[in-house]
Amino acid sequence: MSNPLKRAVKAMLYPLYERRLLRQLDFTQTPHHVGVILDGNRRWAKSNFGANPEEGHRAGASKIIELLNWCEEADVSIITLWLLSTDNLNREAGELDALLKIIATAVDHLDELGKWEIKPLGALELLPEWLQTKLRDVEIRSKGRTKVVVNVAIGYGGRHEIVDAVRNFIKDGIVQGKSADEIASGLSIDEVSKHLYTAGMPDPELVIRTSGEQRLSGFLLWQSAHSEFYFCEAYWPDFRRVDFLRALRAYAQRNRRFGR
Repeated sequence: MSNPLKRAVKAMLYPLYERRLLRQLDFTQTPHHVGVILDGNRRWAKSNFGANPEEGHRAGASKIIELLNWCEEADVSIITLWLLSTDNLNREAGELDALLKIIATAVDHLDELGKWEIKPLGALELLPEWLQTKLRDVEIRSKGRTKVVVNVAIGYGGRHEIVDAVRNFIKDGIVQGKSADEIASGLSIDEVSKHLYTAGMPDPELVIRTSGEQRLSGFLLWQSAHSEFYFCEAYWPDFRRVDFLRALRAYAQRNRRFGR
């Protein structure tokens, strides 16, 4: 069967498969918080006629709205999207500048739709000043907009987050006039959690990673201690609603023991 014919057959079958998946799902079992590692933009670009990375990042950004709509339909109330890691900040200057502009445009688009509360997460001080300002403005403008919160993790690294949390815990103790021993004795899991970028939010029940890679790479290291993981072979720009529904089905079939 030729490739065009295969694509045509798949295009006809996927809607049927989607409906079958939907019938199998119990949306009362939907995770409240889903984290997504949007991986594979550069490899997608390379596999599509050798396109440059910028085209892959742009294609990936255009997929975000679809994902958020799928999450909303499934009653997911918090979505954390990893858009840029702290490691990504070390990329070649030209590619990084283009990527930051694509991310900024994507965030603007989310804001313009007026559907979701947008909360930036990460070491924002590492970002260019213009992007820091934009993210702060969007966060303020969208606060309380809906019950659905979209965390955009930009300049985010899990190790960096934990270090920041402990550092801020220590700073708070110093401000309160506590001794080193008092600060050390007060350090606990709950106290660190209060100083994370996601403070006040429930931990993600489900973490999805695209592109076939089967690792977290530092995404929500602290928060994902009891999360379920779903790894999808598709590069992020090729991620479909079918893939999302499969992830929800896999989650619903897991027996979550929380370490017990």
